[in-house]
Amino acid sequence: MDNLKITTYQGYLFWEKIDKNLQNIGLRLNGIREKTDLIILPEMFNTGFTMNAAEMAEPMGGKTMKWMQAISEKYECVVTGSLIINEKGKYYNRLIWMRPDGSHQYYDKRHLFGLGQEDHTYAAGKKKLIVELKGWKICPVICYDLRFPVFLRNVNAEYDLLLIVANWPERRALHWRTLIPARAVENQCYVIGVNRVGHDGNEVYHSGDSTCIDPNGNVVYYKRDEEDVYTFTINADELALNRRAFPFLKDADKFELKN
Repeated sequence: MDNLKITTYQGYLFWEKIDKNLQNIGLRLNGIREKTDLIILPEMFNTGFTMNAAEMAEPMGGKTMKWMQAISEKYECVVTGSLIINEKGKYYNRLIWMRPDGSHQYYDKRHLFGLGQEDHTYAAGKKKLIVELKGWKICPVICYDLRFPVFLRNVNAEYDLLLIVANWPERRALHWRTLIPARAVENQCYVIGVNRVGHDGNEVYHSGDSTCIDPNGNVVYYKRDEEDVYTFTINADELALNRRAFPFLKDADKFELKN
């Protein structure tokens, strides 16, 4: 397993303006000055966190996915983030894991944010996704999923990196800053959370607080309030050393969720 170089985009999202968001993100990513393995975008990066799925949804392989492939090809890396997908008459908050050759995998948000009536608009996913990149096993999830440790439990060390894309409001930023380190320590993995900044169309403010936490709970990266495109490295040897020195995962309760 090699070290993994990751670029996070913490940005302002223009409310329900797909073309403007894609253009703006493309321009911001031009600031990348070093080779990266993975670009991470926030939840619903092309629209903001909207319940207006009927107007904002795209089919699989639509405009935004084509844009993701173009970005992936340009930077020769994986690109990931979530968008609204219309499939067989249902709407999904779907994370796309896009590779330069156009091959992709996806994860549908399992835990829908009832407080914001997301469960009235979107269909819930059922399956956890584990993808691989340079020998790393990666579990990508979406925003509200962070609150549910049973779903995220790292049974049998099934993943090395937990990745959360989000539109997490500033009014609950303390929860975000608390739960991400907890997930890293309890699951002996790196955790990366990528959030947006600024007010959305409902005048809800987002402070960003995008971060990377290592398996010991140390901060690798953190940014608040400002737009930021930042590239950093997560260390394979550090992860292996942590798991050798503290073999906690082997003592964990064995269980699996039934869908």
